[in-house]
Order: sequence, then C-alpha cells, then structure tokens
Amino acid sequence: MSTTNLKEQQDIQSIINKKGLIIAGPCSAESEEQLLETALALKTEGKTDILRAGIWKPRTNPGGFEGAGVKGLAWLLKAKQQTGLKTGVEVATSKHVEDALSFDVDVLWIGARTTVNPFSVQQIADALKGVKLPVLIKNPVNTDIKLWMGAVERIQKAGIETIGLIHRGFTSFGNTEYRNPPMWQIPIEMKRQLPNYPMICDPSHICGNRENLLSISQKSVDLDYDGIMIETHCNPDAALTDKNQQITPVQLSQLLSNLVKKTAYSNEESFLMELENLREQINHLDEELITLISNRMKVAKQIGDIKKKSKITILQSSRYNEILERAIKKGDHLGLSKEFITSYMEGIHIESIRIQNALG
Repeated sequence: MSTTNLKEQQDIQSIINKKGLIIAGPCSAESEEQLLETALALKTEGKTDILRAGIWKPRTNPGGFEGAGVKGLAWLLKAKQQTGLKTGVEVATSKHVEDALSFDVDVLWIGARTTVNPFSVQQIADALKGVKLPVLIKNPVNTDIKLWMGAVERIQKAGIETIGLIHRGFTSFGNTEYRNPPMWQIPIEMKRQLPNYPMICDPSHICGNRENLLSISQKSVDLDYDGIMIETHCNPDAALTDKNQQITPVQLSQLLSNLVKKTAYSNEESFLMELENLREQINHLDEELITLISNRMKVAKQIGDIKKKSKITILQSSRYNEILERAIKKGDHLGLSKEFITSYMEGIHIESIRIQNALG
C-alpha cells in the first residue's frame, strides 16, 4: 500500500467521523453531463463533503430507470477528479463492490432493501474482506432493529473499521405524511447501543418531497445526528428517479444555512443546575412509575390465580381492548400520543401475560 493511499484512507475516515457531515448528489447518475454539472455546483457551494450518486437503482416496479450501471462509475470518477470531492455509491452485490472499487469510489453504503436480507449483506461482507474504506448501512425497510444490528456485525467481521449508520425511515402501509415515516425511536435506540458510530439522516427518503426536508433535517440536528445525506440534482424536475424529493445545490446550501445548530453540552452553571434539578425529578418519577407498575403486576398475578382456579383462559382480548381504548382517551386528554400509549400498554399487557403464564 502506498503512502498516498494510506493518507487518502485517513482523510476519508476523518470526513466520515466529522460532525456535520454532508453527503449530497443525485438520486441517479443519469448522464456524464448531469453528474458533472451537479458535482461542480456542489463544489462551488462549498458545503458538501461526499458526492453521492445512484449507479444501480433497485426500483419498486419494473420498467423504470434502473441506473446507468458501470458506465456511471466512470462519470463519477471524472466528477471526483474535477472537483476533488470524495465519492460514495450504494452497493447491493459483490459485483457492485468490485466495480465500485475499480473506479476509486471512497465510500460504500448498503441500501434499505439490502439490509433487510442477511444473505445479501453477507455476500457484500465477503467481498469487502481486506478492503480499507468506510461502509455506511441504511436501516432496513421494516422496523427490525435486530436486522440493522446484524448487518453492522457482518460488516464488522469483514474487517471494516469505519462504519456509519443511515436513518432513511421505514416502510408503512397506507397514506402518511412521509414517504417512509422516520419512527425516531428506532435510530435513537441504535445510537444508544452503538454510541461511537456516526448516525446520518436521509431526509430525502423519509420525506419523499421537498417541502419537509428542512423540518426533518432540523429534527436530526436536534437529536444530535452526525450528518445528512440529501439528494441533490442540477435540474430536479427533469430527474429520471425520485424527482419530487430532490433539490438543487443552491437550495441545499440554503437549507443547510437555515439549520439551527445545537451543542450537546454546556458548561454554563445556571444551565447545569437547572438541568440537574429536572433530572432529579425524572429519577424520582421513574422510581414511582416502576413501583406502580410492580403493584399493577401483583394485581395481574392475583387475576391469574383466579383464572387458573376457574379454568379460564389467560388472554381476554375484549378486556385488553377496553383497557387500551380507555388509556388512549386518557392519554390524549393529557397530551400523550396514541402511538406512545399503545406501545406502553402493549408492553404492560405482554408482561401481565408472562406473569400469568408462569403460574402454570
């Protein structure tokens, strides 16, 4: 390995680990002219760290533009040479990995449709053995944190030292405000379990439109994410894929300028004192909650004893639905979301069933 290659690796690892990382570029590399024009504009605006471009596009329905393929990698390399920007592409097969590396791509990422399939992730991991470059892993399309964690472990075992996470939202049935609802609790839990891994937000795929990009980007900043991946095109309205969620390089610059930056810590004495007082209140309330839940479970156990003696089934769906409906109504009155109350009551219900099942 040459000294230059080692320095380039150190540079890209430093970029991936920087706070405020910006990955931008078109959803798809459509032509050499389109990619170069977009890349040069991003370079001029001066806020992009990594130029992204879709080379292979896994479309939901057949018949659409599915990417330029390997020739798009040549365009991407030319854009890199002309702008000096590092480059990144999505890979879904071992052949994709091989092709990307042959065109000096700096960063690879695994897409949501691939993360959901351990066989595909393992194939990519096998192709990455001995490779020294960062790999980013998008959340799976479904809300399974174990799949996301499993993908990370497979790439780790391949010897990849620099791994990042991309939050792009989750598939949801029916019409929603977002193309892929963010379900923030899942990436927050990933951040808790993997605190040293960069977490990058992909507002383009969460939103599916331009209108909500700023609010989702700001939310990621508020949650102390490490960067943003956003689809940027020189002429979004003419884009061959996902045109509604892409913005121009100038619009990207404006969006980033409008973000309110926040810090994770403050040494100001008045802030620290107020925060400590509030946290102490939280500690006391948590203790009270746990005690109340314990008392509830003791009552659930007594109910289980009665059911056992009377040979009544443990699960009473109508009773649970009644409890849940009452809790949602009470929660709404107190400013708590239906989603939170449902998740909370489901947890309580599962533990109650466990306790009653243990009675035999």
